[in-house]
Amino acid sequence: MTQHLPAGPSLAYGVATAAYQIEGATSEDGRGASIWDTFAARPGATRDGRDGTVACESYHRFTEDLDLVRDLGVGWYRFSIAWPRVLPEGTGRIEQRGLDYYDRLVDAALDRGVNPTATLYHWDLPQALENRGGWPERATAEAFADYAMVVHDRLGDRVHVWATHNEPWCAAYLGYSAGVHAPGRTEGGAGHRAAHHLNLAHGLAAARLHEAGVTDLGIVLNLAPYWPETPEAAEAADELDALRNRIWLGPLAEGAYDDGLLRVAPELADPTLVRDGDLALVRGSADWVGINYYTPFRPTLADPAVARHPEVEAYPGATPVSFVVREPRTDIGWEVDPAGLEEVLVETHRRTGLPLLVTENGAACPDPVVDGVVDDQDRIDYLRGHLAATERAREAGADVRAYIVWTLLDNFEWAEGYTKTFGIVHVDPDDRTRTPKASYHWLASFLAPESGTASRG
Repeated sequence: MTQHLPAGPSLAYGVATAAYQIEGATSEDGRGASIWDTFAARPGATRDGRDGTVACESYHRFTEDLDLVRDLGVGWYRFSIAWPRVLPEGTGRIEQRGLDYYDRLVDAALDRGVNPTATLYHWDLPQALENRGGWPERATAEAFADYAMVVHDRLGDRVHVWATHNEPWCAAYLGYSAGVHAPGRTEGGAGHRAAHHLNLAHGLAAARLHEAGVTDLGIVLNLAPYWPETPEAAEAADELDALRNRIWLGPLAEGAYDDGLLRVAPELADPTLVRDGDLALVRGSADWVGINYYTPFRPTLADPAVARHPEVEAYPGATPVSFVVREPRTDIGWEVDPAGLEEVLVETHRRTGLPLLVTENGAACPDPVVDGVVDDQDRIDYLRGHLAATERAREAGADVRAYIVWTLLDNFEWAEGYTKTFGIVHVDPDDRTRTPKASYHWLASFLAPESGTASRG
């Protein structure tokens, strides 16, 4: 029953997860170390000092998780492949036990009437490749294309909707400029080098996957609107937009880095970095674009006396700013404004002309457990508002095909450890028992055929 890209008058619906956040089993069946294993082991790297060694134990409980996906009533399950589980050293020897796991996962999804869509890179770079320089090195992009083909050769007969990267902005700039994500490097312009090689990796893999017969290949970007809080911040907002949004959309749509981006990131004008043919390879390489959206940004020119959020360091070369965050906010401190999602969807469709998937949308909420129940009405309100924004974007002409909730399970939330919960299913921190929250039941009701409001896709 495997389907290609969702199509039809109604939205398709799904839920998303990521390998390092849920699988655990980081030393089982020949898996190699990833940069997140190394980074999370550093004192102070994560808020609670914990890592993904156990996570949600989904490596051993994936059938239980897929039962939850089936019972929710969605048609799509977006998951990621752990590169070091397949190629423990990043290149060379293939670990068949890792591929066997994803074989079982894909078959289990299909057996439950759920379409699996795979993301090839969700931040867990093999540590062996980081030891050789990581994403700032061109060889990592070339290794990624080889890895993509290893995975496709095993799963491509059943998985037809593929994404190369998830949120490459985070991988490049939070990892190599701000140092708040793995591998924890604070090297400013290294983020620009990493960003280009992430673009190149997508282009190299896309060319080979298309040649192998893939027709529904995309890339997942965490695009965001930048709304200057004052007129004086308008130029700075444009610089941030260049580094967050246009650095990916420009190569995809026009095969170029625009002049505004090059003023902020002159490294991207270096012909030894951006070689002839690199950006031409990226242009037209995506059959769809995935958009992960959580919050808008309201930059204001920074007061030197005011401490800046660490994320500001993830815009090397841009004018220093602070971010104003209005109410209401989620538990992680992000402003809630569904209008930002509507704007991003409309503008991305206008620029690319491509089908769009909302590949992540959701909220961190306090989620107290009272008598075994999590009554997360705040998350329900968040989802309801952003579903409405998605429909408004469709009415405005954006070709949005799917809405995928982040996330199925409370999990390892990167630098936040286990202190922030985004799941529609509660996971007990001691025995990993799964308990659907009120938001899970609300979404199941919303998607039920008798509701008349949605289709599984």
